[in-house]
Amino acid sequence: MGESSNAAANRGRFSPSDGQGQAKATADQEFGHPVPENENPTEFALDLIQELKENPGGITKFVEFNNSWHHDPIDQNPSDHVISLEDAIKASISRGKLVAADVSNLASAVVPTFANPFWIEMIVIAKRRLTTLRRMPELFGIPLGIILATGLILANLFWHVEDSQGSQGRIGFFMFIIVFILCICLEEAPAFLQEKYIFIRETSYNSCRRASYVLTHTVVSIPFLIILALVLSTTTFWSVGLSGGFPGFFFFFITIFDSFWVGSSFITFVTGIVSDLILALTVAGAILSYFFLFSGFFISRNKIPPYLIWLHYMSVVKYLYQALLQNEYNGPAKCFSKGMQLFEDTPLDDLPESAKNKLLETMSNALGTNITSSSCAITGMKLLEQKGATDINKWNCFWITIAFGILFRVLFYLSLLFGSKNKRK
Repeated sequence: MGESSNAAANRGRFSPSDGQGQAKATADQEFGHPVPENENPTEFALDLIQELKENPGGITKFVEFNNSWHHDPIDQNPSDHVISLEDAIKASISRGKLVAADVSNLASAVVPTFANPFWIEMIVIAKRRLTTLRRMPELFGIPLGIILATGLILANLFWHVEDSQGSQGRIGFFMFIIVFILCICLEEAPAFLQEKYIFIRETSYNSCRRASYVLTHTVVSIPFLIILALVLSTTTFWSVGLSGGFPGFFFFFITIFDSFWVGSSFITFVTGIVSDLILALTVAGAILSYFFLFSGFFISRNKIPPYLIWLHYMSVVKYLYQALLQNEYNGPAKCFSKGMQLFEDTPLDDLPESAKNKLLETMSNALGTNITSSSCAITGMKLLEQKGATDINKWNCFWITIAFGILFRVLFYLSLLFGSKNKRK
């Protein structure tokens, strides 16, 4: 019986490897034995033949059907049985694969450009960012440790600096802390570049929007910048002996946060237009050096040539530096340098105190003003005028720096918009 069945199957020219899997499935369905879902058509055909062998005359009927199906020019090519999209969706709905809906306008239906809504993309990107930080805590832990260690070093180095070094010590402290923050932001460049490559690959096929990536990256980074700013502020403000009490501390804290914000935004923008890490660090370092040069620390605004003054106002460091100066020295009645401190950082600093007192007496006679070792030589407003830091008040400096950070983020978005090509268009 088995040999005759095999011979009959051979005479019918049926083979499980003949044709496509879809053709086998169609033939089995027309024979009255449809292929179950998720079942291999070839394996199902072999099991069906084995089952028919056990029934008298079963294999003969199958061979006859196979011969007629192969000689039918329509059934021979099942790909010719093309159904409409509407019929295919209705069939899927009947099998529970899709939810029933109005299919009358399927021909004019528009497929969404993106798979997910904007806010869903933001949640997914935020979760991925937080997962990366959880798996690699050193991405945040190392900068936090460096900032904490630097804050403690500054606290000891500039401990109540007004008692020993006067205003110049605090001004040097302000500039160093700004330089330190902007330099620490450079370490974000490698991570930004790696994320940029992943982002370009995803947006090339409309996996997510550029705007959702930029906005999520901004929102997720803000809490970490606040933590870094809070650590650096609390370890330095009172130990250095800065003035202003709690209101002064609050503005010092938000200015430190402002420095982290604009530094992170600037590095993000640079990595958006420069794809090579070494080149990105070179470009960022060069631009930051010009920011420092024209900030007003090395040369005051009053002494910058008129044809270069625009670079002074293009420097983000100018606004950070000026905000910190005004927060510290804006008190009109407070004295920040007494008579004896006039000799600091000069060749006369090594003279004995009696000689300095005689020099002050000589100066008093020449100027017609009584100047003693305890007399106030420089008030806060006078110092700000000397540094050329009176053209913009501290709150406007704060908001201008915030605007610079937003501008850098917008430029980063534009660099992604025009720098990555969409392969689905």
